Amino acid sequence: MQNKYIQTFILFLFCFQITIAQQPQKLNSVEIYAQIQKLNFLGSVLYIAAHPDDENTRLISYLSNETKARTGYLSLTRGDGGQNLIGPQLRELLGVIRTQELIEARKIDGGEQFFSRANDFGFSKNPEETLEIWDKQKVLSDIVWAIRKFQPDVIINRFDHRSSGTTHGHHTASAILSTESFDLANNPTVFPEQLQLVEPWQPKRQFFNTSWWFYGSKEKFDAADKSNLVEMQTGVYYPSVGKSNQEIAALSRSRHQSQGFGSTGSRGEETEYLEFINGEALQNKTSIFEGIDTSWNRVKGGKPIGELLTTIASQFDYNNPSASIPNLAKAYTIMQSLDENHWTTIKSTSIKEIIAACSGLYLEAVSQNQEATPGSSVKLKLEAINRSDIPMQLISLTTLPEQKTTLQNKVLDTNILKSVNLDLQLPSTLEYTQPYWLKEKGTVGMYTVAEQKNIGIPDIIRQLKVVFNILINGIEIQFERTVVYKYNDDVKGEMYNYLDIVPEVTTSILDNISLFKNGKNKEIAVKIKSGKDAVKGDLILELPNNWVVAPKSIPFNLEKKGTEQIVYFQVTPPNQIDEAVAKSIAVADNKRYDKDQISIDYNHITKQQVLKPAEAKFIKLDLKTNEERIGYIMGAGDEVPKSLSQMGYKVTLLKPEEITPGKLANLDVVMTGVRAYNTVQELANKQSILFDFVKEGKTMLVQYNTPDDIVATNIAPFPMKISRDRVTEENTEVRFLAPNHPVLNTPNKITTKDFEGWKQEQGLYYPNEFDKAFTPILSSNDKGETPKNGALLVAPYGKGYYIYTGLSLFRELPEGVSGAFRLLSNIISLKAPVKIPAQKIKN
Repeated sequence: MQNKYIQTFILFLFCFQITIAQQPQKLNSVEIYAQIQKLNFLGSVLYIAAHPDDENTRLISYLSNETKARTGYLSLTRGDGGQNLIGPQLRELLGVIRTQELIEARKIDGGEQFFSRANDFGFSKNPEETLEIWDKQKVLSDIVWAIRKFQPDVIINRFDHRSSGTTHGHHTASAILSTESFDLANNPTVFPEQLQLVEPWQPKRQFFNTSWWFYGSKEKFDAADKSNLVEMQTGVYYPSVGKSNQEIAALSRSRHQSQGFGSTGSRGEETEYLEFINGEALQNKTSIFEGIDTSWNRVKGGKPIGELLTTIASQFDYNNPSASIPNLAKAYTIMQSLDENHWTTIKSTSIKEIIAACSGLYLEAVSQNQEATPGSSVKLKLEAINRSDIPMQLISLTTLPEQKTTLQNKVLDTNILKSVNLDLQLPSTLEYTQPYWLKEKGTVGMYTVAEQKNIGIPDIIRQLKVVFNILINGIEIQFERTVVYKYNDDVKGEMYNYLDIVPEVTTSILDNISLFKNGKNKEIAVKIKSGKDAVKGDLILELPNNWVVAPKSIPFNLEKKGTEQIVYFQVTPPNQIDEAVAKSIAVADNKRYDKDQISIDYNHITKQQVLKPAEAKFIKLDLKTNEERIGYIMGAGDEVPKSLSQMGYKVTLLKPEEITPGKLANLDVVMTGVRAYNTVQELANKQSILFDFVKEGKTMLVQYNTPDDIVATNIAPFPMKISRDRVTEENTEVRFLAPNHPVLNTPNKITTKDFEGWKQEQGLYYPNEFDKAFTPILSSNDKGETPKNGALLVAPYGKGYYIYTGLSLFRELPEGVSGAFRLLSNIISLKAPVKIPAQKIKN
């Protein structure tokens, strides 16, 4: 199979730099030398696990930077089902954030990033459940595809394929599927449709990256038989950059900010252990590449390249890297003369960028605007500068995807900036910028990606590029640059974003969930935004016929690109209980625009545009509420305050420093957000104030926290121990332990129907030990497990109530689960304690 048909996506990664995510990276001499060394190592390792954060950054960094191997991480999911410690984004939006965090992590540790189509649907207690919800054959196909495309000599599993039920089901499933794929990737009868783009591939060997954790304790691991384990001493120190391997790995790990995985680097000796699983066993255990030719001799005709690269490395001048360019150009020319194959494709991409780095060649394509619409014209400013004495000439420029070439024939004199202004005509058929895996509707367990060649690509696929054709030392080399937008921030300085392709009009229903508690109409706000100048048309709010919308349409006229306008519809619900999906649609120039533009912008990742259907959920429900005033203390980030406002409550967001008796005096209820006692250190000093608030006849509701790193000694006025108990089967039976308790009866009568339609999980991190002062309200369990009674605990304290819940309200409320609203109303409405008949409950 000819590799020229393979679309190769190489991240040219420089392992020791940390910059603002969008800025182009510029290599120093140490980094250039490291990349020259990597050119002369033709071996690869693929690390496989389930989620962002599962990867062992110490091992990835060691293999990439010390061994010089091409090292990839295949994360089967994008982490969509986890929690978010930096903002309110959940589900697919959280997956977008964690995707970018992994990309940034690989820039630091030197690896490359890949994914499958598997959707992280949340915690799974065994691989059997995982593989039922994932499409096993599709995920298996994606792993085989990754192996055939990446062609690893060695595969390393993060988890043990033999440990069903002992860890997250996704973890074990990743190892099971990886182990199955080891031989399948070389079988041409397995997923034969892939062979139009890749060839069968057989890795040499496969390992499980074990550690004491998998043995239960360090003592058990120390006593275990290690005859089948390979030991790797990864605690190396890089004097040229002043960092240990562990310090680099910690910087990489710290990119996982949405998970709160900031890590402190360590120093000194450190050992990683690999258990042999598949393939050809090692004989002397000194190298996982034993028996694999990792030199250029593995490529037909490649021996002269290896010899030349050895000479280049030995003669490298840190003070004048450009002195290496003549030999680097010669090596590049030899690569182009060989039959195209896997390694020449990879190394050709790398050596071109090394040549650019050695010469200080800076090439950039900057758009005048950050957004453009299909069919429009974009003004580009192109920059080319040669900061070396090597003769160079800018021969031509080719803009993509229009494939228009403009001759230049400009000499790039030393340190003289050459600027070119071009107009880039965008095709009218150009796709909008968005994560490609979100373009089509997926399932609970899988994303939909129609084109095989796109599966596994980590990032948004950006089509707008400029190819600089440069003559360097008499050799023509093409450099491709993605079009960017840059600006100056008065505080942060030079800032970069990519050029995004946007719809002509986007709309957004401002409230994702709208509750209709009675037959009265409600004002619904819809935002319209223009993607280009002079957009006018009509906005429609579509609902089923039993919902009444007035007016039928609202005209809009947006003169300037980026202009926003908010309009209002009056919506009257039906008489009966109902749920409906409302769609906002802008009609302009006889076209319907139905996308909501969502921007995800954090400093540590590249700004992301996500286009989702412009929809919202409208709910006519039987919901009774009172007029309690609520103070909300944000934790890791959630959208519960918005839901409370939808319910009709007056909500005050409390900053930790504002928690004083005086500030709380006018409130009826205080709620802490998810993981507040894990993330808000100041709460440790506010417990007495909060408990006194309850004593005076008020209510305090604490949402789930993890048992690790709790900031306060006592988060409840009575003893309570948070465990790792959870109920992941969201529709499992819920049993009422205290059916007469007011929390199940006032002002709404709660029934088991209120627990139907929950999303992802019922709850997590339930207390499993608690004082007899607490009344456990609910009991449920996953199939085959013992009852879990800690989902909702209510305790009278003084004149008020303290309530702890592990129920996943932070997921259910934004999803519009009616029963979650009704139960929360009852919790908020709890008044002076009443005596509940004693019930014998097993804790």
